[in-house]
Amino acid sequence: MQQHIFSKRMKMADLIAANRDLILMLPRFGLTLGFGEKSIKEVCAQKGVDADFFLMICNIYTFDDYLPDAEFLSSVNMSALVSYLEASHRYYLNERMPHMQRHLDRIAERSGSQACEVLKKYFSDYRAEVAEHFKSEEQSIFPYLRTLKPGQKIESLRVSAYAHSHETLKDKLADLTPLIYKYVPGDYITEEIMELVFGVLQLTKDIEKHTLIENLIFAPEENYDLSERELDVLALLAQGMSSKDIAAKLNIAVNTVNTHRKNISKKTGMKSVAALAVYATLNGYNK
Repeated sequence: MQQHIFSKRMKMADLIAANRDLILMLPRFGLTLGFGEKSIKEVCAQKGVDADFFLMICNIYTFDDYLPDAEFLSSVNMSALVSYLEASHRYYLNERMPHMQRHLDRIAERSGSQACEVLKKYFSDYRAEVAEHFKSEEQSIFPYLRTLKPGQKIESLRVSAYAHSHETLKDKLADLTPLIYKYVPGDYITEEIMELVFGVLQLTKDIEKHTLIENLIFAPEENYDLSERELDVLALLAQGMSSKDIAAKLNIAVNTVNTHRKNISKKTGMKSVAALAVYATLNGYNK
């Protein structure tokens, strides 16, 4: 496994201090607070949690440039992975999304704005789509994954449709934030709407990482390949277009374009626009 900051010898308290968002990971592994001075290895051992898998999740959630290597991915315990994914599904559907829906409902009611009603329906439809996706995944894919032994190759045809649909779900949530910025009435900046915005941002980041984890496992042969949307963004970058212009061209949010740009840089190793343009030209992606 490649070098990274977090290790099993690190104190669990120091891990949480390094990234406070990781406290949201603990319940998904059946871990609780009160770990005192114990190391990550000790805390995980007490609860029967695979410390290496727990660290992989924490590193993915913390470091944007971190990707586990193929050897480690092939050794992942599928039962541990499925248990984690199921716990994440419950967290999204039963806690975070209802919380955000309540904010949207109250904002729409108090503002009396038609735009807020439209946004409320947008998110309600999104919740239903996510719930249906998770249900299908849990019924069709998770039982199959539990039968796999470490190192056993996943049949890509079984999971490819799910892996690709993750990108759409991720992008739809990311698009909610700019819609709020643009269409919630300007005189309606309250504590509640600020909580909603920060909630959307946090959940968007969480689901982005969740999607990355599933794609790493479900479509390992595509881990470092550019997706169709990333190829679209790369081609437009090579033409000299800005993120704002690309967003308008592809009818997606600027934040979504920037996320694709980060993924493109991570996968290609090219950080500057000039280098990406050369990369696109040499690989025939600028047509």
